[in-house]
Amino acid sequence: MNASKLRRQIAYEAARAMYFRHESEYFRAKQKAAQRLCKGWVKPADLPSNAEIRDEIQTLARLHEGAARVDNLLQMRLTALRVMRLLKRFRPRLIGSVMTGHIRQGSDIDLHVFSDSVEAVTHVFDEQMLFYDVERKRVVKHGEERIFTHIHLRDSFPVELTVYATSLTNFVFKSSITGKAIERASIAELEQFMANEYPDLRLEESLSEIDQQPDRFQVFTGLLLPLEDVKQSPKYHPEGDALYHSLQVFDLACDRLPYDEEFLLAALLHDVGKAIDPLNHVAAGLEALDGLISARTRWLIEYHMDAHRLLDGTLGARAKRRLQEDESFDELLLLCQCDRAGRVSGIETSDLDEALDYIRDIEYGFG
Repeated sequence: MNASKLRRQIAYEAARAMYFRHESEYFRAKQKAAQRLCKGWVKPADLPSNAEIRDEIQTLARLHEGAARVDNLLQMRLTALRVMRLLKRFRPRLIGSVMTGHIRQGSDIDLHVFSDSVEAVTHVFDEQMLFYDVERKRVVKHGEERIFTHIHLRDSFPVELTVYATSLTNFVFKSSITGKAIERASIAELEQFMANEYPDLRLEESLSEIDQQPDRFQVFTGLLLPLEDVKQSPKYHPEGDALYHSLQVFDLACDRLPYDEEFLLAALLHDVGKAIDPLNHVAAGLEALDGLISARTRWLIEYHMDAHRLLDGTLGARAKRRLQEDESFDELLLLCQCDRAGRVSGIETSDLDEALDYIRDIEYGFG
């Protein structure tokens, strides 16, 4: 195999590994791809550059995500600008794939902010009642240890903020992909960039629409968290609280229909009403979810108790025919089966953030 063809094949294999999230670092991805293809040592000159792998990742993104990728890029840039305006006094800079346009399924919005106090940044999110996590990551490079502070904000799209000291505001950061200064944009630069990139976009109107429509995943989090305090009858729910049960049902649903977003949401949200009105949890849950879920998800939640009665043989003939006439009848029965099976004590489940991120990724990838 000539060197040029080998280089392209390594780039493709490394890109596949990164696109499908088997690897997260360029160096490891290309090394593993080279070992797999060549069964041994490969000359460094035959290894593709990070930029070549990035271009292959974009080819895969266009192939698998189609038009949804273009729509998501605009929405991610709008979300970035909205968050940057909230953090204006920390001189935020947009970097990474949302800035360059090289997004793919699962990409997040990367921001640099400059503050000598992490708490000052998180205080802004607390005031806005936004959900976030703080992570401190230890990195050793060239024998030198550094601690990076990241804030993971759960917004319409996931946002990762790296907090640097104010003394580094004008520091020139280098790209791990190209080795050159990273492309980055301040608030004013991003506004001008979007005016040039999207000449028909009504920027302020679009941002206003985002503000008026809260991220539904944040609402889902707010509805699901109280279920942890809902203790259920040990006779019917020996597993314990309603959140633990809901996460078991979600995991079982993922095993059966892993890419059916509407079905998975029904599995995760079917009992949210128990923290609102335990005596009529279905109606209470549907009222809280109004406008946030599809008609199909709503139908699955609305009739999941009827499905239990159907399986128990206590549902009337007319009600049974009504359910059977719906095109989602099979999924309703499957939801009921997952609901019944998700009542096991002591098993490990996805945590709430993992479950919501999984569904968000499906929404992102498939529109």
